[in-house]
Amino acid sequence: MASENGGYRGLLIDWGGVLTTDVFASFSAFCEHEGLAPDAISRAFREDAECRELMLGLETGAVAQEQFEPQVAALLGVQPSGLLDRMFAGAQPDDAMIEAVRRVRAGRTRTGLLSNSWGTTRYPRDLLGELFDAVVISGEVGMRKPAREIYVLGAERLGLPPADCVFVDDLPGNLTPAAGLGMATVHHRATEDTIAQLERLFGVSLR
Repeated sequence: MASENGGYRGLLIDWGGVLTTDVFASFSAFCEHEGLAPDAISRAFREDAECRELMLGLETGAVAQEQFEPQVAALLGVQPSGLLDRMFAGAQPDDAMIEAVRRVRAGRTRTGLLSNSWGTTRYPRDLLGELFDAVVISGEVGMRKPAREIYVLGAERLGLPPADCVFVDDLPGNLTPAAGLGMATVHHRATEDTIAQLERLFGVSLR
């Protein structure tokens, strides 16, 4: 539940597409560079059953990066070497969002990362240690959003009931289970809008 001043006691937040720039824009840039249709990756993971199973396995840690890259590259018709790094090359840190999380935590709110991972080595671990009291990365815990259990785990690692937490994600489908647990949810579409919503929910200035 909200605290007496109208704020919440915990923030759970996604990484890719929230604390970084748009992941899907990075995918599109990769596709154009490789001579593919701009939506080739998004369509493959949505419509091709084999691609989707590989993605789900990568996110839960059941499929290693070393397995994922050559198999997906073959399905896409591109070179496998450094595939994930090339796919995510256009996703850069969103400094304003990162600073907002830093300020939320400085205001004595507990903060946690709740991220579906495409490999677990791509996160800046020093920065995560600075920003978060708890880190839940799907490939390390063997489950992924939108499984209800991963949101429960995120709140548990913050030491809070779900209803005391705010959850931020760029994918609407990932917000639904959080809301079902009683979390306040923020659909991240634009940095300024998200920061404004967090300022209202936590009652602090984040800029």
